[in-house]
Amino acid sequence: MNKQEVIDLIKDSGYCTLATVEGTQPRVRPMSPLLTEDGQLLVALFAHLRTVRQVQANPMVELCFVDRKMCYCRISGKAKISQDKTKKGLLWEAVPMLRQYFGGIDDANFCVMEIAINEVEAMTPQQMQPEKIKL
Repeated sequence: MNKQEVIDLIKDSGYCTLATVEGTQPRVRPMSPLLTEDGQLLVALFAHLRTVRQVQANPMVELCFVDRKMCYCRISGKAKISQDKTKKGLLWEAVPMLRQYFGGIDDANFCVMEIAINEVEAMTPQQMQPEKIKL
């Protein structure tokens, strides 16, 4: 896979699984992140979620995107929780379903997980091994 195919996979899949760690136990859940123009992933979260506490305790996360043909990409990175209004605004505009959960970008329950990408690994069913992709 090349860089554009990975970007298309991320955008087309619509959701991924996000893994955090709680103590020594991995925790996985579905999420709908936004890939920004500068290559960062943003995820909207409720401020009270255990996901927030898990990231604060251990900021290393991994996301896995898979399409219907079983092409996938795994993205590992370092996450931080923020209330950055610009990033909340990007999510607000890109993910209309957030309106059913939050009152707007000033809603105190609405926070953002900002993920700085460290590594991307991608593979198609035809490949024998995954390959590293630079985003």
